[in-house]
Amino acid sequence: MQPSPIPQTGQDVADEPDAPAPPRRRRWIRRLLAHRSVQAVLALTAVFLGWLGWSLGSAMAAPGDDSMAARVAEWGRDHKLGPLVTFLESAQYKAHPPKVGGTPTGALQPAGAAAAQAGSGTSELKAVVPPRLVSPAGTPLAGEGTWEVLGSVRGTPALMGAYVRPDDEHTSYVAAAVSMDQRLLRFALHPGEVDPGPDNWGVPTSVPAGQRTGLMATFNGGFKVGEARGGFYLNGITHGTLADDGASLVYYKDGHVDIGSWGTEERMTPQVAGVRQNLNLIVDHGRVPAGVDQNVESGWGLTIAGKYFVWRSGVGITHDGRVVYVYGPALSVRTLADLLQRAGCVRAMQLDINPAWMSYMYYKPTPDPKNPTPVKLLDSQERPANRYYESTSRDFTAVYAK
Repeated sequence: MQPSPIPQTGQDVADEPDAPAPPRRRRWIRRLLAHRSVQAVLALTAVFLGWLGWSLGSAMAAPGDDSMAARVAEWGRDHKLGPLVTFLESAQYKAHPPKVGGTPTGALQPAGAAAAQAGSGTSELKAVVPPRLVSPAGTPLAGEGTWEVLGSVRGTPALMGAYVRPDDEHTSYVAAAVSMDQRLLRFALHPGEVDPGPDNWGVPTSVPAGQRTGLMATFNGGFKVGEARGGFYLNGITHGTLADDGASLVYYKDGHVDIGSWGTEERMTPQVAGVRQNLNLIVDHGRVPAGVDQNVESGWGLTIAGKYFVWRSGVGITHDGRVVYVYGPALSVRTLADLLQRAGCVRAMQLDINPAWMSYMYYKPTPDPKNPTPVKLLDSQERPANRYYESTSRDFTAVYAK
């Protein structure tokens, strides 16, 4: 057996692993830790990190199918970090603004049109087919602005959808509009688990199994109640405050809805079942008010400025009582309002914005009428088609055949 080699003169043995720390350094660390101020800072840091982990963990595990990014952003806003979240969103938008020019890659007609029907037999009601939706982008492409049947009730079209490009700059994007005939439909407001939050609403935070017969459509609500500058009312309970002049989507006990300014066009009566307020009207008396171009941050939410072209949604009412929903990417408050006005709305309001929160689904019948198949109106919509078959964090509207 060969003896172990002896280090040669000048060989650096200090580089060997596990060399002990110099005694002087250890004494300095012990003296530092002996100070009460240092101990207090370390204790507070440990408490803060523990709270942060618990708080973020609770946000990540909250009910609903919100994405991780959306949960973190909402957690930040709920903990006084709204300006930081807005700054980061603005920076991301400026680094990656929506594309200018180009043409859409898909067809400008809803997929599976005319497939959904509720009930049977022949209706005496005559279908209301809106005029072709004029494209803001100029000369229409094939199928652009043409209304197609998405769902019928007893043989009469009740839901009709159309696709258009949102303006003459962002011509590679597509926005969708839906016309809903209230003669054939009833509307129901549902709360969200997080917003407006738990209470004795008497309505579930989803469309659960057993309550899907006749389901025709679902669509998102507005901003969180604390940011909507208004209130949420349902079955006698209010979260927030119903604000005078606030844009209000009002649900009546007979199933119809209306839209208007609270205290003028709309007010509380025994027939009101629910009220969802969100900011101010963006179409009023058939006109788009100048305010859509003013106070774009304080007027239209503290998330993304109203002038930014992002995912937005809105809902309006026509002179003949139809309900129109519009959503899509690359929309400003102005272009959203213009689309609602082009679709015939005399009063309209913005709903939620940003892809994490908005969705419109219509429902195709199956052999089991209690379980229709949800279909996204825009394939590019981030939220899954079955979003409201599970408990959701935000409020929404469900639309049923009468």
